[in-house]
Amino acid sequence: MKRIKFTDIEGLKVGHEQNFEAATGCTVVICEEGAVAGVDVRGGAPGTRETDLLDPVNLVEKINAVVLAGGSAFGLDASSGVMEFLEERNIGFDVSVTKVPIVCSAVLFDLVIGSSKIRPDKQMGYSACVNAYNEQEQMQGNIGAGTGATVGKILGPEFSMKGGLGTYAVQIGRLKVGAIVAVNCLGDVIDPCSGKIIAGALNKERNGFVNTESIMMDQYQVKSNLFSGNTTIGVVATNAVLTKAQAKKISSMAHNGYARTMRPAHSMFDGDTIFTLGTGKTDADVNVIGMLAANVMEKAILNAVKSAESCHGYISYSDIISNH
Repeated sequence: MKRIKFTDIEGLKVGHEQNFEAATGCTVVICEEGAVAGVDVRGGAPGTRETDLLDPVNLVEKINAVVLAGGSAFGLDASSGVMEFLEERNIGFDVSVTKVPIVCSAVLFDLVIGSSKIRPDKQMGYSACVNAYNEQEQMQGNIGAGTGATVGKILGPEFSMKGGLGTYAVQIGRLKVGAIVAVNCLGDVIDPCSGKIIAGALNKERNGFVNTESIMMDQYQVKSNLFSGNTTIGVVATNAVLTKAQAKKISSMAHNGYARTMRPAHSMFDGDTIFTLGTGKTDADVNVIGMLAANVMEKAILNAVKSAESCHGYISYSDIISNH
């Protein structure tokens, strides 16, 4: 097994656009030839677009893009810019009078950081596509959908940390599997190898961590949360031949990567969502793909946090480490 770039998976292009001052952005994964897709939404507060058509009983077999965006529900507007860009290139589902680009999307809540009045919009989505075709350098951290991502929010923004965007991909023989994820969770991010928190809710001195799960247990009678805007959203991609049902199953297995690295995961205050794309270039066992999907998602989440930079008063992993 060797590590590769997410964009080494044939048939995919990735682009980002963001507003650093407003601390928000979007990331687009484009599949010009179409990709069989599935989705699994585990969080209790999702913001999504075109997920119903991924049900195996529904008509459309392939999609043309997935958009991950900040801006909460406002950020779904970025998908309109992706549709415009793809339609201009005659990419989409043929309905005789035109081709309708099939664009799925999920959004995360980043309105508290930066400016709540500036969100990913149609122009930002279009620009992300332009950057994808310009072969934008594959970046991690404060980029695209991870620009305004934060983690560890149980005690509110003052004690939260900077999240970000992360990727990781591997190849075994001809099979390629990768993940791209924007980490914006309510809970703490854990390194599964050590079991230690690497990013999360900060203590009063803001130089170490409290434990989110411990706080939740201590406050088990409290039924509301003062800061309930979170959500980690991601895409698993593979060059394998998949059915829609298999793609959905891989999304489900990839959520194990969330569970290994985020505690808690899939809360009522998160909208945790994973899409899976199969570009259909090689045959592989779906169980192997699902296992690898969980592994690359786990590593992508860790990369997102470790690549993040402090901004807008939110301290990053690298600054916490440098102070110890």
